[in-house]
Amino acid sequence: MTAEGAGTILDKIVAATKQRIEEARARIPPGDLQGAAEGRTERRDFAAAIARVSLPTDGLGLRVIAELKRASPSRGLLRQQYRRREIALGYESAGAVALSVLTEEHYFLGALSDLSEVRSAVQLPVLRKDFILDPYQVYESVAAGADALLLITAALDDKDLGNLMALCNHLRIAALVEVHTEEELDRALTGGAKLVGVNNRNLKTLEVNLATSFRLREKIPTTCLAVSESGIRTPAELRSIAEAGYHAVLLGERLMAGPDPGKELAALLRGARTRTSNAL
Repeated sequence: MTAEGAGTILDKIVAATKQRIEEARARIPPGDLQGAAEGRTERRDFAAAIARVSLPTDGLGLRVIAELKRASPSRGLLRQQYRRREIALGYESAGAVALSVLTEEHYFLGALSDLSEVRSAVQLPVLRKDFILDPYQVYESVAAGADALLLITAALDDKDLGNLMALCNHLRIAALVEVHTEEELDRALTGGAKLVGVNNRNLKTLEVNLATSFRLREKIPTTCLAVSESGIRTPAELRSIAEAGYHAVLLGERLMAGPDPGKELAALLRGARTRTSNAL
């Protein structure tokens, strides 16, 4: 799960992704994918799911996008037995409002078929989490059933970011635009992002710092939905993200590293809500 050569881990993943896009083009012509994507009629509203007003009994006021991934560059293999449908159903039962599925093949050991399998098991909207660089991947994602895509500002120039957001809008799926710095946030907002994900993990060094979410939250306009991503591990941290004003949190490794990810999510939410209720 490592790559030879110079550059950051992000550089290596982007290079590997570009190669896979060319290989995919040779297998499935772009026109075929475009036709399948534009012919798809059913969507699940990802933005509405994370904007949903919490129930009065939910003192936390924060929605969860629960992630499925088999491995990561920072932690290596997370699960020998990767039972996607079982995990997805567990997340849905625990209270997740949407799911994120890692489909990157080399560093995360994912596949686009993982997304299709997960979506068929649940009623929740599903985000494809990958390194999306090209319109081909957007058509590919929509054809496979994605309701939303992650667009990583650090991996895209302004023109490509804008074009990919516009294509997502045309195909009626959500674009969660990920940022890590003030400069990336400015670029995302200038490009028209309405769903902003603040990644607490620096994709160039893999270091995690929750202060990133607290620092950038006040700079995200009220017209945007704000999602905090990565590194949230405890009920106290979940509460602090809610108190900072985030609409949702994306949780991944913390859940996938446990024996039963759905139960891990349920316990984490229960702990955060219990403390919140006691504080009232």
